[in-house]
Amino acid sequence: MAGHSKWANIQHRKGKQDAKRGKVFTRLIKEITVAARMGGSDATGNPRLRLAMDKAYANNMPKDNVERAIKRGAGELDGVDYLELRYEGYGINGAAVMVDCMTDNKTRTVGDVRHAFSKHGGNLGTDGSVAFMFKHCGQMIFAPGTDENGLMEVALDAGAEDIVSDDDGSIEVITSFPDFLNVKQALEAAGYKPEFAEVVMKPESEVLFTGDDAVKMQKLLDALEDLDDVQEVYTTAVIAE
Repeated sequence: MAGHSKWANIQHRKGKQDAKRGKVFTRLIKEITVAARMGGSDATGNPRLRLAMDKAYANNMPKDNVERAIKRGAGELDGVDYLELRYEGYGINGAAVMVDCMTDNKTRTVGDVRHAFSKHGGNLGTDGSVAFMFKHCGQMIFAPGTDENGLMEVALDAGAEDIVSDDDGSIEVITSFPDFLNVKQALEAAGYKPEFAEVVMKPESEVLFTGDDAVKMQKLLDALEDLDDVQEVYTTAVIAE
């Protein structure tokens, strides 16, 4: 959207992750464990596990931690059996919010998520109430100054669905979930390293929040992201810097 800086938002997110390194590790271990449980411990045949491992190493997680999480998921070590849950709701001015969780206690998790919504001016919705506003896809964002023509050629040849130039000079590459790893690997092999690369629930459209509404919406998003059982939070709201 015009005037919206993907780059600024990515830097803000990375800063928050650095400040909460322990929580990031916990969430990554959960994702690796569940991915290994569902698709097996061989990352070459399990794209979800490969993505989780790549993300863990990108966040400087020790190899031993990654390998233990894989073994727990594969049943080689004792561990917690996590349940995947997705909650949908509304924030300030009806902005759509999706909350992905992994938990060993569904009752606790839904109570915590509902409380965060209600305390900060939002409300929990029903299944499917906002899911149609998001697309499951791969997303990569490259720093301002990246060679757009060269990147576009490699990305499209590798199977990318779309390349978008942002107002701030950053470049966004969108892929289908099955093609995400191939496109990412092709770009990195050609010297294009993304600052952000994940499979996400990308909003089909976004609404810019400014002033008091932006402050209130950010408080809701922070409250949800701070919950121990929450893995990811997606929203149609864009918070002005």
